[in-house]
Amino acid sequence: MSRCWHGLERGLAAALLALALAGCATQSGTVVLLPEPDGAATAVTVRQGERTVVLDRPYAAAELTSAGPRAGVASAGDVEATFGTALAAQPRRPAAFTLYFVEQSDAFTDDSQRLFDGVVAEIARFPVPDVVVVGHTDAVGGDAFNDDLARKRAEAVRQRLVARGIPAAGIVTVGRGKREPAVPTPDGVAEPRNRRVEIVVR
Repeated sequence: MSRCWHGLERGLAAALLALALAGCATQSGTVVLLPEPDGAATAVTVRQGERTVVLDRPYAAAELTSAGPRAGVASAGDVEATFGTALAAQPRRPAAFTLYFVEQSDAFTDDSQRLFDGVVAEIARFPVPDVVVVGHTDAVGGDAFNDDLARKRAEAVRQRLVARGIPAAGIVTVGRGKREPAVPTPDGVAEPRNRRVEIVVR
């Protein structure tokens, strides 16, 4: 990063920045806070020399000048015109999916079976998908039984993904048994929302 640039302090780690810096002689450039896909609030503090500007709403901008940062507002069109090429070159953000299973089985529920095609399509949009599949169970049965069932669920999903063209080398499977319930329950409770596989794609 240019030596004449004095710093950014991110209010939230999820904030997304678009930054273009010119030479040190002019200390010029622009910082724009982009909206989060889920609409979450983010903020960024732009610091140049002794002056700061806080960007705390989508498309809030700071222009870097020899006198310090100057607050402004950009538009989606401005961002596309100035930073479109750089934004298009960014890797895709991680995606996460949850699919559910029939009790004591590695077969999808009907709803999850219907969703599976969409999950495959989203994974296929990653140029080189790095996929982690984590199997879980409800609290019915002992640890050994549930550990085995969780692994079978994760492996069943892996096999289905490979059959649909997702490269096997990029898929890791893990079984967590009943250790990490989505919905905490007493031991022995058959909670459908815990009979699941979580898929994370990067």
